[in-house]
Amino acid sequence: MKRVTLLGATGSIGLRTLDLVSSFPEEFQVTGLAARGSNVELIADLCRKYSPLAVALLDGGALDRLARILPAPRPELLRGSDGLVTLTRDVDADVVVSALVGGAGLLPTMAAVLAGRTVALANKETLVMAGSLMTAAARARGVKLLPVDSEHSAVFQCLAGHSRADVHRIILTASGGPFRETPRAKLAAMTVEDALKHPTWKMGAKITIDSATLMNKGLEIIEARWLFDVAPDQVHVVVHPQSIVHSMVEYVDGSVIAQLGVADMGVPILYALSYPERRPTPAARLDLTRVGQLTFYEPDTEKFPCLGLARRALEHGGVAPVVLNAANEVAVAAFLERRIGFTEIAQLIEWALDDAGAGSVGSLEACVVLDAETRGRVQRRIDARDGGRRA
Repeated sequence: MKRVTLLGATGSIGLRTLDLVSSFPEEFQVTGLAARGSNVELIADLCRKYSPLAVALLDGGALDRLARILPAPRPELLRGSDGLVTLTRDVDADVVVSALVGGAGLLPTMAAVLAGRTVALANKETLVMAGSLMTAAARARGVKLLPVDSEHSAVFQCLAGHSRADVHRIILTASGGPFRETPRAKLAAMTVEDALKHPTWKMGAKITIDSATLMNKGLEIIEARWLFDVAPDQVHVVVHPQSIVHSMVEYVDGSVIAQLGVADMGVPILYALSYPERRPTPAARLDLTRVGQLTFYEPDTEKFPCLGLARRALEHGGVAPVVLNAANEVAVAAFLERRIGFTEIAQLIEWALDDAGAGSVGSLEACVVLDAETRGRVQRRIDARDGGRRA
């Protein structure tokens, strides 16, 4: 039986992971749960159902409320970012599912790697912020980084049994998001509700907005560069509205291998949990005769500048990816709070990159400091605009 620690238990990936654990009770056991703490009642229900050894919440107040809700005997309760690190480092687990959204996943994911635990990675920001540090640590300890994102899981599967030296390029597919057909001139007027209407996937608010700006695909480019040890110019993106081909690998002889399937995150999650084996899943089966036409086209980087900003950050390296990620998280949060417009997300990120200067990030500690500094700079810029409010 595999012991599982789950970071981001109350998010869309976390809850789907727990559904799969419930479907295979003889194969998986939950030993640790972590979340931000925005839904204490749900966390309490998960504790009652899965009986983890420990629970870590970023929000200390939420942890206190959880302690009052759960009667003894209860899991060990761990507080804040240090608590998340303790959870992944000290609670025995065969696999740590890293599904926290954003930079909050960085330290506990590295702690899992340093503890020698297999990591099922759904937190792309971890490799965006500290790709070289994370992959070097994983190699040094023989730790597997198993991708959970549907695109990177697809690439991982397409690479199975092949030499990395034979890879010509990786082709990530993008649905195009809710504004795929929206004229560029109308994007500034798009509302939060408009941006949250993803045409294919049901995801959390932050990643859904990232999909609307195509920043999600930009972050995936950076993640793929580190996860699969390829050069930046070997990672390409095509828009594929049907979301049937989840990604492809082109080899030096011109052969292209693709992974296809229905849009169900349960498939890549279960593959990461059960790797190197496969398990049957209740997901719908792909019927190409019903799908019909599959189409692909180049993304419009003028309409969606976040994609180009992510490439710029990857090519510049050093501090740029950390700044990119921090600025994006703050800008997306401001948009969701209706403090800035949709197109201002990219404008803030570009400003942050221009303002960041050069330099390198040689340690995880330096990465954390730079992340906090960037968040502060971007937040102050937002606050300075019209008193920080939009009508």
